Amino acid sequence: MAPTDETAQVAPQASPFGTTPPDPPPGGDADARGGRMPRWLPRAMVLALALIAVFQLGSWAFHQLTGLLINILIAFFLALAIEPAVSWMASHGMRRGLATFLVFIGSMIVIAGFITLLGSMLAGQIIKMVEGFPEYLDSVINWINTHFHTDLRRVDIQDSLLHSDWLRKYVQNSATGVLDVSAQVLGGLFQLLTIVLFSFYFAADGPRLRRALCSVLPPARQAEVLRAWEIAVDKTGGYLYSRGLMALVSGIAHYILLQALGVPYAPVLGVWVGLVSQFIPTIGTYLAGALPMLIAFTINPWYALWVLIFVVVYQQFENYVLQPKLTAKTVDIHPAVAFGSVIAGTALLGAVGALIAIPAVATLQAFLGAYVKRYDVTDDPRVHGHRTRSSSTFLGRVRGLFTR
Repeated sequence: MAPTDETAQVAPQASPFGTTPPDPPPGGDADARGGRMPRWLPRAMVLALALIAVFQLGSWAFHQLTGLLINILIAFFLALAIEPAVSWMASHGMRRGLATFLVFIGSMIVIAGFITLLGSMLAGQIIKMVEGFPEYLDSVINWINTHFHTDLRRVDIQDSLLHSDWLRKYVQNSATGVLDVSAQVLGGLFQLLTIVLFSFYFAADGPRLRRALCSVLPPARQAEVLRAWEIAVDKTGGYLYSRGLMALVSGIAHYILLQALGVPYAPVLGVWVGLVSQFIPTIGTYLAGALPMLIAFTINPWYALWVLIFVVVYQQFENYVLQPKLTAKTVDIHPAVAFGSVIAGTALLGAVGALIAIPAVATLQAFLGAYVKRYDVTDDPRVHGHRTRSSSTFLGRVRGLFTR
């Protein structure tokens, strides 16, 4: 029976390799099966290249603006720190701009006065050490000649030092380093000016900044943002004021010690120890005590030992007695959390991260505490660190097995 026309159209055609498959449906699969590039692939490649380019551009811009972002972060926390004082002055009828200006001027006067006193003290001590260096060198030479039976003279040592190669290289390197130090000083002044300007605008235009931020958020989110802002102001200001109070106590205590020992510049050294020990976390006390120890050593080596002992004892008193009482209501965080936050902040942002780590963590902890739901803890002995009766009985049984 001969096939009809419809049967001939549906029947597959014979080929040398077997039966030929039917024609694929129209679309992307046809291009793939036919060995051609799918239509979506060029667009996907262009989109992937565009995303990579945007990522590279954003990464490059972020690295270029890292310094500016850190300055803005410092300025923001500085504005939060002075916000209570500015708000108090503004609530008494003073304009926020004028109040912020007065706070900054007062702070700059105090800092400039402290730097001036510290600089004059250091300059006086350096001049005194330079003037007394020949006598000190003579005493050292006499001691060496007496104990080692040598015939050293100060003139010979001075001539050998003046004509030595290492002194010439040191002078050349110092002359080259003067330019680097000058560039670093100018960069530091520009960075300080940037921080001051941003912090002034953040503090003076605080209400306008909060209004602009809340204008792009729904009402429910606005309340959360304002609450977070208030918590940040309270914790940052509380951290600053508690540190200032501890600096005052530390400065007075070290001033009394230095005055009793007869160490010169005791008031300035007391202020130095108070500020450095409190605003450089963890190791600030030991760094601050190095300068009084050095000056006390020039008076009497035993005085330096007494200063060292007092610094170590006062550090323990501050850590376990003074700091928990003063920071219980302002920055209520565990000492281990504070220490870990300082290490993390230092790893991320260096010295800046060490300074702002504690108020940042305290703000985050307070914000989470306001929104995380808490439950009453059951009255279980294990909560208080006591062993239960069953566990003690089990331990008694195990102990009895080994004692038989």
